[in-house]
Amino acid sequence: MSYLANPARYETMPYKRCGRSGIKLSAFSLGLWHNFGGVDVFENGRAMIHRAFDLGITHFDLANNYGPPPGSAEENFGKILKQDLMAYRDELIISTKAGYLMWPGPYGDWGSRKYILSSLDQSLKRMGLEYVDIFYHHRPDPETPLEESMMALDHAVRQGKALYAGISNYPAEKAKEAAKILRELGTPCLIHQPKYSMFERWVEGGLLDVLEEEGIGCIPFSPLAQGLLTDKYLNGIPEGSRASKSWGFLKPHMVEPALIKVKKLNELAVQRGQTLAQMALAWLLKDPRVTSVLIGASSVKQLEDNVSTINKLAFSAEELALIEEILKD
Repeated sequence: MSYLANPARYETMPYKRCGRSGIKLSAFSLGLWHNFGGVDVFENGRAMIHRAFDLGITHFDLANNYGPPPGSAEENFGKILKQDLMAYRDELIISTKAGYLMWPGPYGDWGSRKYILSSLDQSLKRMGLEYVDIFYHHRPDPETPLEESMMALDHAVRQGKALYAGISNYPAEKAKEAAKILRELGTPCLIHQPKYSMFERWVEGGLLDVLEEEGIGCIPFSPLAQGLLTDKYLNGIPEGSRASKSWGFLKPHMVEPALIKVKKLNELAVQRGQTLAQMALAWLLKDPRVTSVLIGASSVKQLEDNVSTINKLAFSAEELALIEEILKD
């Protein structure tokens, strides 16, 4: 049976302008970092993408190395696009990135023009697309001149292989410099994707201010700290969770020390009538500089639970003060 999108998909999802651009993004965007690779169940990923679009999520975020194995998330997404979503292509914002190790030898990693542009061509081929909406440099390269990496993004846009340029994991000063170069080239930086959550707050030390000054959107990834900011780990590490998988980034030694804070935050979330995950997502969206929050999901139900955060986004001053108190301890 072919997929038909929910006709009411735009009625409840909030959309927010991305910096000073013409683009608005859904409050939540779906990240394909985990659960969409070759090691995962294809039909589960397909069901999550259908449901995300039905709920008003328009932005689907990938990178060349997402899987595992690297490249497989783009391949799977390409199949789902071809089977189900091509009729809706102009309603979608599809992004990909280059910056981490993708193939052997000196041209398969980091930030050279050769790597960035070759990688984009490979990504487009895997997804069966003529262009992506946003193309990111995934991380700064300490050894390649920043001008070279930014000129590659500018070139991708001028070639029509990307509509907008973005950066990810750039610290404040580097982001400011990158934005200046891109602006001078005539391809302004649309968006920055940093790691940001209640447990990872480095962006508050200058980056958010830079993004505001430069008119650049912000889309945090890992908003639930790889699942720590959920009720999943309240009683230890469950079977099948990220911390239990050998290829995950969340390790058991990272879970234990955070549990006292997690339990206190969970109590506050329950008082608010939310899950801990929903409160953690709403907490990021409270900042007007945050355009959209990148959520991952392992099931349709988890996706629906996360998106229903939009039903309660507001915080009282007392709640925000209590969260600071818990996080400071």
